[in-house]
Amino acid sequence: MIGGNFTYYLAILALIIIGVLVVKRIASCLVKTIITLILIALGVAIYYYFLR
Repeated sequence: MIGGNFTYYLAILALIIIGVLVVKRIASCLVKTIITLILIALGVAIYYYFLR
């Protein structure tokens, strides 16, 4: 069980880091919104499939 939780936290950390880097480099508000929604969807999918 610890390995599963560790993998989950690593995936969430990677999503946060990638999200911050992408948002810093892209100026359009619409693109920021789309990227944020995609990252939230990925986070929910990871939670649903790994911690269900």
